[in-house]
Amino acid sequence: MSQTLSETNFQLPGQTRFYRGKVRDVYYLEQQIVMVTTDRISAFDVILPQPIPYKGQVLNQVAFDFLVTTSDIVPNWVISMPDPNVMIGFNCEPFPIEMVIRGYLAGHAWREYRDGKRSICGVPLPEGLRENDRLPEPVITPATKSQQGHDEDISREEIIRQGLASEEEYRQLESYTRQLYEQGSRHAKDRGLILVDTKYEFGKFDEQIHLIDEVHTPDSSRYFYAEGYEERQEKGETQKQLSKEFVRQWLISEGFQGQEGQQIPEMTEEVVERISARYIELYEKLINRSFIRDKTDNILQRVERNIMSTL
Repeated sequence: MSQTLSETNFQLPGQTRFYRGKVRDVYYLEQQIVMVTTDRISAFDVILPQPIPYKGQVLNQVAFDFLVTTSDIVPNWVISMPDPNVMIGFNCEPFPIEMVIRGYLAGHAWREYRDGKRSICGVPLPEGLRENDRLPEPVITPATKSQQGHDEDISREEIIRQGLASEEEYRQLESYTRQLYEQGSRHAKDRGLILVDTKYEFGKFDEQIHLIDEVHTPDSSRYFYAEGYEERQEKGETQKQLSKEFVRQWLISEGFQGQEGQQIPEMTEEVVERISARYIELYEKLINRSFIRDKTDNILQRVERNIMSTL
């Protein structure tokens, strides 16, 4: 198997602090950040024990591609991509919320609906929906951005009340979110996919709102194959997905949903390779070009060298 990038521990010139997230290692400089997308994989807010070959490269390159193509909607944080696993950009002050938008009743929203809830984040949902049904119109269901543990649903009113964003800022975040989702949905349709739901994160740099983090990647978004969607819905069959949901479903089938006392199932070499292949498949389907596997021997040295040559 290929070498993987499980973590980094660089000391970069001008570095002021370091943050290790579930998937990304972030190096803060005075005005910039260096974001290294590792091969770590998380589900149910738990980092799984085995990294996935090429996953970081897929996420980083998909995110970069979509950040470039959405820059006409909203400014974003990225300056350059010096390595397949790295982006360098502006050091934005993030809003501590995720702007989740859903066009279909799937994943977390479906599980809440199935358990009897008819309102998510203060947004009412109609009766009689089935899993994966298209919603009458896309709904925004924000979540708090937790440094540790589970993100929590939160309403628009509570965001403003807690001062997580002003009313004016939140209106702008909602507007950007809907525009980004519309563009992402059009792109997905052109590629024979349905953008089911996704999340966006925003921050401020020089008092201006910027799009930050990743965009329309398999970690932040859920995609269905468009071909056969209606037929599968009519028959009550499982939708064919191209997203990280298949990882969650595998974990659920093995009795793990991130709850206290539950044991993470063994990730065999076969499971790891299957997940890697699905990420590469999503890259090629979304970006419409063949995935080039960058050299993974001495991957740490390669990443550090490319960062240092840019700073």
